[in-house]
Amino acid sequence: MSVEWSRWLLPLIPVGMSLFAAKGIYHMFQLESYQFPGYFRAIRRNPAHAWLPGLYTAAASVALFYIYDLAVRQVGGWLGAVFMAGLIALACLAGVGIGKALTEKKTKKKFVFTGRVKRLYAVSALAMGALSYGVELSPLAVVPALWPLALPFVVALCGLLAWPVEKAISEFYFRDARRKLLSNPKLIRIGITGSYGKTSVKHIIGAILAEKYPTLITPASFNTPMGVSRAIRERLTPSHQVFVGEMGARHVGDIKEMCRLVKPTIGVLTSVGPQHLETFKTIERVAKTKYELIDALPADGHAYFYDDHGICRSMYDRTDKPKTLVSLTPGDADVWSENISVSAQGSAFELCVRGRGSIACHTRLLGEHNIVNILTAAAVANDLGLTLRQIANAVARLQPVKSRLELLTSPNSFTVINDAFNSNPVSSKAALQVLRQFPSRRIIITPGMVELGAREAEYNREFGREIASAADVAIIVGKKRAQPILDGLREAGFPEQNIHRVDNLDASTVLLRSFVRKEDTVLYENDLPDHYQEA
Repeated sequence: MSVEWSRWLLPLIPVGMSLFAAKGIYHMFQLESYQFPGYFRAIRRNPAHAWLPGLYTAAASVALFYIYDLAVRQVGGWLGAVFMAGLIALACLAGVGIGKALTEKKTKKKFVFTGRVKRLYAVSALAMGALSYGVELSPLAVVPALWPLALPFVVALCGLLAWPVEKAISEFYFRDARRKLLSNPKLIRIGITGSYGKTSVKHIIGAILAEKYPTLITPASFNTPMGVSRAIRERLTPSHQVFVGEMGARHVGDIKEMCRLVKPTIGVLTSVGPQHLETFKTIERVAKTKYELIDALPADGHAYFYDDHGICRSMYDRTDKPKTLVSLTPGDADVWSENISVSAQGSAFELCVRGRGSIACHTRLLGEHNIVNILTAAAVANDLGLTLRQIANAVARLQPVKSRLELLTSPNSFTVINDAFNSNPVSSKAALQVLRQFPSRRIIITPGMVELGAREAEYNREFGREIASAADVAIIVGKKRAQPILDGLREAGFPEQNIHRVDNLDASTVLLRSFVRKEDTVLYENDLPDHYQEA
């Protein structure tokens, strides 16, 4: 091998190293569902994990370029070829080491090598190679080693280049799922959306309707077009009579796109509130997006609303399609509850349906807000022909949704209320209301709330004030984001000796073990995703 030929292999060093070193950056991209605005926000939140891989890659590439000048250029021939191959292999190993060193060791959501990630890596290899060979023409020999300094932007560029292919693939899956869904004209299609409560309502509707109909609900938190498409393609069978699809949204138009897939005949709006304000900016835009579900219903469809005496009620009032109103209390609602009794063991209430009568219900689900969720599901089930007895029987068997006010008890140990899935200003108040029903000592472990835009600190400060009236001990997880919660606690006069701040969840576990007693109740309120952790 001539020296000139070996020189043309030199740009492969930063390419091979970058592909492995950028694992954590690709993970951030995946966690943000390959959405560029969220990805760039994640980079700003995690500067060390975003920029250090490229910095170390560039430094290591410069060193290997220097070794090339000292050794390979001088040796040449077959020995030079072997040496060059060794340098490239060493670069890849160095990339693996950099990637491992700068990737979170205990991620909550693992980096998954899906088909999309594999395609992104293939595009990245080509794009990085083109970039590396392009700058190789520079008169400065070291330039090909320096482009990894912009590695987060390079990954974004690769994602942009891969987007047309991904769009074509996703549209194929989307159309195939819609064809399968609509191939059964008798299938009842239910869409559920809301700022909070939609996953719980989905599971409750699924459990109640299963008393009469073979029902498919989208699993876990599958609430994006691709997640719902996958659920339909993999799980829907001709025997199903009802399909229940959860519809999530982070941008205006997201629900409209979901409705293009599901074509719902029934729409359930659980709530509208301050959720995902980082992308929506205003509650008005949240409301507009949630109402896209009602707009998408056919003229003979049916809409269900909870009477929140606010935004949802105003949406109900302006809807001229068939509609049902649900309320906790009697009034002008179609479905409501009476004689509510809420405790640490669950809830008892009277389910009342206008024109049908009432029936006593008991559920192990915690909190008054879960009664609202049950009433909403019961309203749908009633209109689909289930008897009040069938509904009450299903309500008695309801199980908590994982990590949503999930009560965990065991002999000779303290009680845990696991509400770690997510948190927002409304659901956090509901969780604290549940905590108040337990005897002291009551302990809360929380990192606070995120994705609340410019008002995030304000909401977390108010959260701290609310904690002061519900808990006896507060363990606040985080650094900068923890400060507003701490301020709120102190403003409410919470005892300073009962306030603890720790850097991460592992540290909170160690601290809790040092003083917890078996008669204590511990509420885990929210558990931030990996890309929201503070370094």
